[in-house]
Amino acid sequence: MAPSDKTTAGVIAPPPLIFLTGLLIGYGLDFLWPSPSLPNEIGYPLGVLLGVMGFAIALPALFGFRRAGTSPEPWNPSTVLVTGGVYRFSRNPMYVGLAFVYLGITAAFGGIWMFAFLIPVLATMHYGVIAREERYLRELFGEPYRQYCDIVRRWL
Repeated sequence: MAPSDKTTAGVIAPPPLIFLTGLLIGYGLDFLWPSPSLPNEIGYPLGVLLGVMGFAIALPALFGFRRAGTSPEPWNPSTVLVTGGVYRFSRNPMYVGLAFVYLGITAAFGGIWMFAFLIPVLATMHYGVIAREERYLRELFGEPYRQYCDIVRRWL
């Protein structure tokens, strides 16, 4: 394993902040130009279900990083390649979890604007975070990371 010239992935912003920004912009647009939303009797239970699913995916991923002794924050150096637990099914379970939480908040409280802003959020995540992380991890961990990528999907 050859060390990388870079010490971090160089992500453009903390991923939770990217998701929160999309929610706030969508909420602001829904406030200024109201759009249709789900009825409360559907939106609230669906929102809770999606939010619980999101946390059920993201929290074990976070704890997996902690157990491995490496930082889950992509702006800090990685010291260990985590491939167990939920990382056997997704290379980005924390981001999948955040997307589910985003959808849950949208179902419970948002309208079409909030939902529509998930698309630029996911594009920002892909190009500004995930692509940079993958390049960094390929440089840092080499062949073991490439083999992991061959076996495990990026999202689901």
